[in-house]
Amino acid sequence: MPDVKQLVQQLSLMADSVASPPAGVTILIYHRVGGGSDSAVDLDVDQFDRQLAHLAEHHRVLTLDAAVAELTAGVAEGWGAANRSDADDSGGAEPAAARAVVITFDDGTPDFTDVVVPALERHQLPATLYVATSFIDEGLDFPWGAPPAEWAPLRESVATGLVTIGSHTHTHGLLDRLDEAALDDDLDRSIDLITEHIGVRPRHFAYPKAVPGSAAAEIAVRRRFETAALARNRVNRPQRTDLHRLWRTPVKRSDTPDLFAARAAGGLRLEGELRALASRVRYRGAER
Repeated sequence: MPDVKQLVQQLSLMADSVASPPAGVTILIYHRVGGGSDSAVDLDVDQFDRQLAHLAEHHRVLTLDAAVAELTAGVAEGWGAANRSDADDSGGAEPAAARAVVITFDDGTPDFTDVVVPALERHQLPATLYVATSFIDEGLDFPWGAPPAEWAPLRESVATGLVTIGSHTHTHGLLDRLDEAALDDDLDRSIDLITEHIGVRPRHFAYPKAVPGSAAAEIAVRRRFETAALARNRVNRPQRTDLHRLWRTPVKRSDTPDLFAARAAGGLRLEGELRALASRVRYRGAER
């Protein structure tokens, strides 16, 4: 008998079959690859390589900047065609131009530079890494036990031309737990460290735990970054997306090839809505 998560996934796939995901950009969230932990978001190396091969074959994999340009302009060839009711020559699949994907990673662990970047180079696919700078700068393990990456390998990853570094705050704390002074210091410290060590001021931001926090926190983020990312299995649609509320879809180690294909295509939306609801309840009730 399937467990609750499997049941939700099955129901989500059924819902997708009734209402296909709209055309737009799917942003995938990864955390670790080959890290050797038992975390649900620490993927097997071969599994990740197969996923990259799938993306290279079936999707347009964009840099985050290119995706933002398309979402803003809404002129990418194929957006309108993706909503046709008639099947195309591929047997009903969406036109390739409509199936855009962005690969993103959170946190900044050494497996990104040691495992992920070589895989991206093999497949010639771009990705964005949102780093929590205090752990990297101080050489401290993340609270969940993962070691931090180092600045020099991160600079080398950017030099490949495939990697963009964004901010995931300085301390990886929930922003609605901080007063205004601490909030400003946390965001500015992250920006300064990335600029100093990578040589480029970060333009993109991802909220820790995908929790936007207070109105003051959101204002502070909007003032500093061109985009900000949350998590919910939704397609980002051209000319209908708030760039400071980009939706991302988490990838899990338990994902079968079919589930991953559905995520990349913008599916499993019901699962995302239920997960977002659970997160709001969980973090709203946390001690501040």
